[in-house]
Amino acid sequence: MFESLSDRLSGVFDRLTKQGALSEEDVKTALREVRVALLEADVSLPVARDFIKKVQDAATGQSVTKSVTPGQQVVKIVHDALVEILTGEGEPGALKVDSPPAPILMVGLQGGGKTTTTAKLAKRLKEKDGKRVLMASLDIYRPAAMDQLAVLGTQIGVDTLPIVKGEKPAAIAKRAKQQATMGGYDVYMLDTAGRLHIDEMLMGEVEEVSKIVDPRETLLVVDGLTGQVAVEVAQEFDAKIGISGVVLTRMDGDGRGGAALSMRAATGKPIKYVGLGEKMDALETFEPDRIAGRILGMGDIVALVEKAQETIEAEQAERMMRRFSKGQFNMNDLKMQLEQMIKMGGMQGIMGMMPGMGKMAKQAEAAGMDDKVLKQQIALIQSMTKRERANPQLLQASRKKRIAKGAGMDVSDLNKLLKMQRQMSDMMKKMGKMGKGKMMKQAMAGMFGKGGGAPDMGADGMGGMDPSQMDPKALEAAAKQLGVQGKLPGLGGMGLPAGLSGFGKKK
Repeated sequence: MFESLSDRLSGVFDRLTKQGALSEEDVKTALREVRVALLEADVSLPVARDFIKKVQDAATGQSVTKSVTPGQQVVKIVHDALVEILTGEGEPGALKVDSPPAPILMVGLQGGGKTTTTAKLAKRLKEKDGKRVLMASLDIYRPAAMDQLAVLGTQIGVDTLPIVKGEKPAAIAKRAKQQATMGGYDVYMLDTAGRLHIDEMLMGEVEEVSKIVDPRETLLVVDGLTGQVAVEVAQEFDAKIGISGVVLTRMDGDGRGGAALSMRAATGKPIKYVGLGEKMDALETFEPDRIAGRILGMGDIVALVEKAQETIEAEQAERMMRRFSKGQFNMNDLKMQLEQMIKMGGMQGIMGMMPGMGKMAKQAEAAGMDDKVLKQQIALIQSMTKRERANPQLLQASRKKRIAKGAGMDVSDLNKLLKMQRQMSDMMKKMGKMGKGKMMKQAMAGMFGKGGGAPDMGADGMGGMDPSQMDPKALEAAAKQLGVQGKLPGLGGMGLPAGLSGFGKKK
């Protein structure tokens, strides 16, 4: 989402943190580079100027230039300023849908992703908040717009208002309100029509619908790839009809992310959600502190944990833990772990969310370590019989040749996979003997470099530490200790052993 900006800023801060002491001139030079990086990322000039002034005032004080780690202090100040510029009112992603039926009005220009976002948000409200949702399309102009919403509703299991040909938007809004009230729905969502540009007819229509339903939330859907135009669109919509929040779409593309940084400062309206793809679950809450962490290359461990929780079932996790505590780990377990990694976004996705691992993810990609490697490993395991997967030690030379041939790989690749499974199995046996308590202590000791016991973990799970104040090199070293040194982060806190490095590299 903010790849180019993150790369530029990490370069500036790397140079800054390498210096033992900082003069005011050093800080000013670094902040000049930060300003250029922000402008190149399509952040509006007034926002970039105010941001740099705020950071400069805080970063050129005596407490910073004479601090023990002045470089880290500047990074912390920039992090806090980013959080401030991105933060809106209330909880991130919270919608006012308490007293049913609560109307949500979706507005925006044509092609911004309104209809898809309406369905994504309806799915989220249904599955995460347990709301009963009704969707209605008011777009009588775009061909098959109403049918598109009906098809998406069927896909996600959310009711849509029956289509009546020739009905005007105001009449559809009244019918949706009536059906939501009589049908016992908690929320009804109105997908309004868009235009290629803002015109009086569009605004008049949206105003009329707004008066009929009196929406709790008016969400503006804008295309994140349009940069500063998205901010201008938000300002115009807010001036004419009043919006309560913004949803930025296509933030998974190669856009420079400047719209996200400018939106809150320029419009005063919070970004509620960001769309990260076409799939119905590709909608994320916009969390300012976590977004700031990603921009500064600090990773996003919380998002990684959430992804793991979404992709792995509780029963499956419990079953795996019981096996691991007994020291059991065969090819079926390894296959399950590899499939889990692909579901969580693959190697680059996982490494990109780990603190200090952003650069390592790119190095792994350049070295040929991509998701193709995981799929090749799964193909090798699938070429085995059930008995061989449960007992890999049964494999003889002739069977190894046939398995490798069946997966389109070399015998050497299969041997590396078997070695990796043996190492993980040995590790599981050791952990099984230690018991769960000692297992966790050892993992924490490895992570924080403590010889013996784990540090006292606070309510936030970070032992009261602020990741933005931690040395990126220390974070990177900790990540390496967690099993990513030329390898991959395993699931459940385990690292895949050295057998993976060099496996299946691009030829």
